[in-house]
This record gives sequence, C-alpha cells and structure tokens, in this order.
Amino acid sequence: MRTFVALDLEAGIRSRIRDFLEAVEELAPEARWAPEPSLHVTLKFIGERPGLEARQIEAALSSVRAEPFPLQFQGAGFFPTPAAARVFWIGIEAGDGLRRLAWLVEEALEGLGIAREDRAFHPHLTLARARGRSARPVREKGDRPNRQFRRLQEYLERHALPEFGGMRAREFFLYRSQLSREGSQYTKLARFELHPESD
Repeated sequence: MRTFVALDLEAGIRSRIRDFLEAVEELAPEARWAPEPSLHVTLKFIGERPGLEARQIEAALSSVRAEPFPLQFQGAGFFPTPAAARVFWIGIEAGDGLRRLAWLVEEALEGLGIAREDRAFHPHLTLARARGRSARPVREKGDRPNRQFRRLQEYLERHALPEFGGMRAREFFLYRSQLSREGSQYTKLARFELHPESD
C-alpha cells in the first residue's frame, strides 16, 4: 500500500485553482495535469512499506504536536529548471509553520524505520508533470531541454497569476495512493488535528 502525509485544501482555494487549470491546461496538452480533486500539499511521501501497517503509521503520526498556521498560495515555477521543466507548481508561503510540521512528521516516522528526506523541504503544490520524464524535482543526469511547457511559460510571462488565496492549516491527513488508468486515486485513511500550545 502506497501512503503519504499531506494537507488538504479549503474549497475556495481549490475552486480558484480549478478555474486557473481550465484556462491553461490546453497550453501544455502533453503534460499530465493533476485532477483538481487530487490536489494536496505533501508533507511526506512514505511509499510502499512491506510489513508496515497503516495503523502503525497512524499511531506514530498521532504523536505529532503542532500549532495551526497560515498558508498563502502564490507564485508559480518549474522544477528542476524552466528550460528542462518536468514539474509545474504553485508556490506556498507559510513561514515556519509548514516546515516545522513537515519536520515533526519526519521525526515521528523515523522511529518506524522510514528514512528522512535527503533534500530540503520545498513547499509547493504540483499542478502538472511532463510526460515521459521523471517526476523528481531535482536535477538529474541526462536532463535536457523540454518543450512540453513552452506555451504555458510564454503565457505566464504575459499574464499575472491569479490570486489563489490563503487558509489556516488546522489538520493533516494520512492518504493512500492507488494507481489506475485514470491516474492516482487518493483516499484519506486518518485525520490528525493541529492544536494551539495552550490546549
């Protein structure tokens, strides 16, 4: 079972992103666009863990203690570079709250033998991935120019991005990811509340 830990989006933000996707998807028809219902902010990708049950992961994540925090969805970019773009993303501004939560999730899962990420946490919301390319956001040997996002990049140079808005993160979730012909299907397995320190 493939699992990951993530924040869900509030309805207003989701709606504004859906409107933006409807306006730009045709500019990169070869790319694999994320269906609007599947959008989330990944805190930790766990993946397949044979012998490790979801309830063990739930128990570990239940130990996470963090305060609610604000997030603002703004800006956009391409990983690893615009010229060799494999991933198109929206940026997230969240101060230290989001990075701290990701760190606490990593710490809780490390006790189950789940290794920490070997790269810095870069908060973002993936909107599209180039077909036939790795989905990893870092530079890789053999990276070469990719024109799948060229028309989208030209559009973004001419138009200001819409305001996607902000929200206050009050919870996070453990998700299951199931691959299908239509793409990945996500199911929430468990919910974890964030509490002010005074609680």
